[in-house]
Parts: sequence; C-alpha cells; structure tokens
Amino acid sequence: MQCDLETSVPDWVIEYPQSLVVFQQLGIDSSCAGISLDYACQQAGQDPQLVLQQLRQAFTADRDEGAGASSS
Repeated sequence: MQCDLETSVPDWVIEYPQSLVVFQQLGIDSSCAGISLDYACQQAGQDPQLVLQQLRQAFTADRDEGAGASSS
C-alpha cells in the first residue's frame, strides 16, 4: 500500500508501525478512524508536508538500521 496525505492515520500505523512514534512525537491522534493524515495534521497544528517528510525519514532510517543489523 502506498500511503499519502489522504490515507487515514490508522492505516499508516497498520502499514508502517514505526509511524506511531512520529505521530506521538508530533501530537497527532493515531486512533482517529477514517481521518486522513492531512486533516489530522491540520487538527494538530502541524504542516502536512513536513509530517510526510518526517515519516519518510523515519522509514528510511528504520530500513537502513535493519539492513545494517542483518549484515553484521
């Protein structure tokens, strides 16, 4: 699944569990069923594009750490 700003926050957490940490740090409610990431960001006073960027950075870091651990 390709998650974007129109994807619901719970769907983000299901698809990318590490997104929960980002949502918690930014004060974004991760239990808001059916509410898009864009809307949840606006409700939390966060810039949706910056949140999306932070999520992508978290996934890249998580993937890179996982790759490093398996090659050790």
